[in-house]
Amino acid sequence: MKSLTGKTLETAQLLLVVLPAFVLFGYNQSGVGGLLSLRDWNDHFPAIDTIDAIGTEKSQKSTVQGAVVATFTLGALCGALSCSWIGDVLGRRKVIFFAAILTFVGEVLQCTSFQIAQFVVGRFILGWGVGQLSATVPVWQSECSSSANRGKHVVLDGCFISLGYTLEAWINLGFYEQSNLPLQWRLPLAIPCFFSLIPMVSVWMIPESPRWLVNNSRVEEARASLAAFRQTSPDDPAVSTTISGIELALEETGGSAAKMSDIFTMGNDKLFYRFTLCIFLQFLQQMCGSNLISTYSTIIFQEGLGLGSETSRILSGGALTWKFISCFVAFFTIDRFGRRKVFMFSGAGMAGCMLALAVASSYPKSDRAAQIASAFFVFLFNFFIPIGFLGANFLYCTEVAPTRLRVPMAGISTANHWLWNFVINMVTPVAIETIGWKYYLVFLIISAIIVPVVYFFYPETMGRSLEELEMLFSEGDSILGIVRDSRAPLNGGLMPVGAMEKGEKHEFVDE
Repeated sequence: MKSLTGKTLETAQLLLVVLPAFVLFGYNQSGVGGLLSLRDWNDHFPAIDTIDAIGTEKSQKSTVQGAVVATFTLGALCGALSCSWIGDVLGRRKVIFFAAILTFVGEVLQCTSFQIAQFVVGRFILGWGVGQLSATVPVWQSECSSSANRGKHVVLDGCFISLGYTLEAWINLGFYEQSNLPLQWRLPLAIPCFFSLIPMVSVWMIPESPRWLVNNSRVEEARASLAAFRQTSPDDPAVSTTISGIELALEETGGSAAKMSDIFTMGNDKLFYRFTLCIFLQFLQQMCGSNLISTYSTIIFQEGLGLGSETSRILSGGALTWKFISCFVAFFTIDRFGRRKVFMFSGAGMAGCMLALAVASSYPKSDRAAQIASAFFVFLFNFFIPIGFLGANFLYCTEVAPTRLRVPMAGISTANHWLWNFVINMVTPVAIETIGWKYYLVFLIISAIIVPVVYFFYPETMGRSLEELEMLFSEGDSILGIVRDSRAPLNGGLMPVGAMEKGEKHEFVDE
């Protein structure tokens, strides 16, 4: 693997580390939702059996069920947050390796559970590992990719998350059709162990992040890493210029951004503004309804719309397969139209779907036309969500963060993602049972604010190296000025015209 360079090396990184890491994300996040109505599952875990319960007991068990499902998310929140402290100490590859071990241990505990306590512990450990992967892998990708294809590479994370959702849905359906009741849920929970093993071995075959290496004064190793990804010699002038640019960016931000607490101050580098962009974007990703539809699609079809168990699973699998296919819209548009446009297009589409879903779901379950309409808008929602909010959100957070604080910012913002994921997992079973269609109005309102918020406050990051983005924030005289400059034409594909007009003398080459 050491002989691999250029495109081949990037492909190996994507297929051997990024793909399994984010398949684990999607598969395990939604892996329990389709099992909650299985007979043997409820016999083993009667404390969360909402199928046989009625009245007050059902409401209480729905709350417990939400808490058990959300244990994974709570673990992921802690795992992502831990990267704020260990990410820059251990490096990107070591964190990924240890996170993969944790996911494997958690999956083994889950699939061998006979008591709810063991299942909860396994789910928490599994979540911790997935949280670390979700905070570290996009940073590693972003720091190793060129500005020309950084968007495509990192937005593939969303495609792989969706692939995990899709695999989970069809695997659950396949085992639901066989007669061995314990295997209906134990094997689906055991299958992702395979995806945990792959990054444990392969992560050491890919070079470490050149930016992390420079930040740790390992400049010669950084040259070798950058040269391998660019398929050139470590002595290539372009490699030397990029290394110099990284060192300059670290030198200029080192005095004011060396401590994690500085994230909460503005300063010349606009750190708090950049941190707020990350935090709010990850909040939007969850509270627009993404996890609601992915994790609870089977429950929505079965309990929310009154469809049969098998029909609900088939529809859920179809909806998640369509979501996976729709991910490739972002792959082809993110580096062509820019981050802002895909965010706004995705937000407007999701708001329209949530409005229609609320209206259609307000009709009685016996209304067949309303059922069909509701199912249609679930599918349509799954077209819009991956365009802007299934991979681009992780990409954007790595782009706007400064080099010295990229992992802490990514860790905290990703933990915020998991925090709201936890809220959705806790609330959804109860909300579907109690307020029904009104629940969708929350997601309608939040999706609707995406367009104005992104338009006024989110700068464009497409086409610029990470060091050029550092300059964009430090040279901007105001938030609106930064957004305005980011939308200006690039000077030869490198620096915004506005920065040139201010007499900016720094030189960077396009990666």
